[in-house]
Amino acid sequence: MQENQDSHEHYDEGVTPPPRLLLWLVVGIFIIGIVSAVAGVVIFRSVLTPGQQERVLGVVPFMELFMPPRPEVGDTLPTPNPDESSDISPADLLSGPALNIEKTAEATIEPESTLPPTSTLAPTVVVATSTATPIPTEASIAPTAETVITTAERVYPVAARLYGFRHIKQTWNNCGPANITMGLSYFGWQEDQDVAAAFLKPDREDKNVNPWEMVAFVNEETGVRALSRIGGTTDLIKAFLANNFPVIIETGYMPEGYDWLGHYQTLVGYDDSLQVFYLYDSFLGTGENGEGISESYATMDANWQDFNRTFIVLYQQSDESVVRDILGDWADPQGAAEHALETARAEAQQNPADGFAWYNIGSSYVRLGQYTEAAAAYDQARRVGVPWRMTLYQFGPFEAYYETGRYDDVMALVNANLNNGGDYVEETYYWKGRVLAAQGQPQQAASAFRQALQHHPGYSDAQTALDALNL
Repeated sequence: MQENQDSHEHYDEGVTPPPRLLLWLVVGIFIIGIVSAVAGVVIFRSVLTPGQQERVLGVVPFMELFMPPRPEVGDTLPTPNPDESSDISPADLLSGPALNIEKTAEATIEPESTLPPTSTLAPTVVVATSTATPIPTEASIAPTAETVITTAERVYPVAARLYGFRHIKQTWNNCGPANITMGLSYFGWQEDQDVAAAFLKPDREDKNVNPWEMVAFVNEETGVRALSRIGGTTDLIKAFLANNFPVIIETGYMPEGYDWLGHYQTLVGYDDSLQVFYLYDSFLGTGENGEGISESYATMDANWQDFNRTFIVLYQQSDESVVRDILGDWADPQGAAEHALETARAEAQQNPADGFAWYNIGSSYVRLGQYTEAAAAYDQARRVGVPWRMTLYQFGPFEAYYETGRYDDVMALVNANLNNGGDYVEETYYWKGRVLAAQGQPQQAASAFRQALQHHPGYSDAQTALDALNL
């Protein structure tokens, strides 16, 4: 035993222990690695923009674990304070007198364009008072005598399809610019979505492009014309498509793996025998053989309801009278809002738990300038529940609550936006500034308006509000 012990001691004495410097070097590298990992997570969560985060996730998917917290699926807007909600009850909103809608077909639907048209396509109108058959063009399927059907308001073929679109695959957060570019391509527009994006959302992280901004881009920057209305119907959309006018709709959207989002889609055709629309989707593509993704009338209308059935029609200046004839009551924006209101009322009566119906009642009342009723409808929408992203896209509640002096409600929605991605939505800062200005805080208001302009330098409402402060 003694011999073995001596032998062991001799072995230990022959081994050179690791230098202390090397030991500290290993420990230092380990500490640096931990600090770098923590710093990387902090930078990923707090410094990178959403678009940059998305690119990181494309390379390192597990970083999803470190994404900033967001409301869970099913979370809704904050509910109103009972002490500050409107005295108008939901029953009052639904039992109001029916609106008298007078047709204003002679209304001027848009100011004339000073730019020349870029296409020679000449759609032909098919309305209830017309016996003409549309002239076949490369952009439509010519109906036959057997395919023309009549409704109480319109005559149109049972199927129609527009050809000549260039599909645009949207880049990050860019469905608005992508779809307006797609629609314009029907008229020969050759620019890419970046041209539209530069006008519509100078800050690429902006989560929303409004329909009227897309209309302004078309009317100011191209030789094509555009208009937007709310309260559309499937028959109205079919009438436009049958007469070779591209239509873009704003819808609710829940692709696999996502919660509720706002989205634009370009409609390219329909088929009454199959009860489907055909659409080009900037996210999902063009369907089999590029013929368009088919979506049932019922599904399309259900998703379209989320945005009060907003639509954008593209046309040439020379076809304004044709567009006016198809629009009928919708030629007047007030007439469109009245149609939207009646539709939303009927849907809320049918299903009082439908938050989108109540929200649409509010948005329609805002368009009609009836803010007390609008605020009451938005109160009910918030009680019933609508997706938390609603106020990233639709800003009627801010306007209704502001105009009725309910500044706390405006700020509650501002804060909800800022906590949930609305820090890249210029309207969030605009309404914050309006409240601060009304409360006698001009310096803070000016700061909010400047933040809005930082995200969108062309935001005229924010610039006007900032100028009005005279600072």
